[in-house]
Amino acid sequence: MILVRLETESGPIWAARQGTEFCAVKWIDGQPMATDETVTGDRLLAPVDPPVILAIGLNYRHHAEESGAEIPKFPVLFVKTPNTLIGPEEPIILPKKLVSSKVDFEGELAFVISKKAKNVPKEKAMDYVLGFTIANDISARDWQKDWGGSQWIKGKSFDNFCPVGPDLVTLDEFEDWRRLRLKTTVSGEVMQDWFTDDLIFDIPTLVEFLSGSTTLLPGTLVLTGTPQGVGMARNPPRFLHSGDVCEIEIEGIGCLRNPVIDERL
Repeated sequence: MILVRLETESGPIWAARQGTEFCAVKWIDGQPMATDETVTGDRLLAPVDPPVILAIGLNYRHHAEESGAEIPKFPVLFVKTPNTLIGPEEPIILPKKLVSSKVDFEGELAFVISKKAKNVPKEKAMDYVLGFTIANDISARDWQKDWGGSQWIKGKSFDNFCPVGPDLVTLDEFEDWRRLRLKTTVSGEVMQDWFTDDLIFDIPTLVEFLSGSTTLLPGTLVLTGTPQGVGMARNPPRFLHSGDVCEIEIEGIGCLRNPVIDERL
């Protein structure tokens, strides 16, 4: 099933994408069921409403190498705050009050937890995954690396720093979700083009790790990391500027598109 969230006059609603139409969705025991009722909305929202956004850093071998970092022994976990979440076509905002001149893109495969999970073994991990979507882990590298007191959260959590969408695709829609092509372009120039089977810690391993002695609530959004090709690692670096358009494509999911603008003070 291909799930979306639509903005309507009465508030956000879940729907199933069926061709060019959307059908209302009912949730039964945490699973979506499409109905025959056709619905419309004003625009697409992020296809998630997460209680928390968890993100994994340095999870592609080549990205760790281009960052000059050692291959981690355990998943590198950080949190993005709720104000970061936006949907397709919403603008990525370059901060100007607390200014950053090094705002970077990171195309990522993301997944959503379907039901309460704790101490889940890898063998059963996918039973707790509702589906996959696309995320862009926007990062202010100066705040992440130089000014954040060795913590990543500030550099990762400015407003609009987590575009997600356009769809949330359930596992049954994929022939093989283990190897998906991910491509990021900025204003038409290809920056990232790689495959998700290059993850250092695969999705079952992440579910086992994240749920270890920790309860994951339904709807938790997990960003799995980005492949090589990010702006900070280029020569010269390629950071985002007002007027850019960032697009991330993952096969079987679609294309997440967001324009880039300056913060209005």
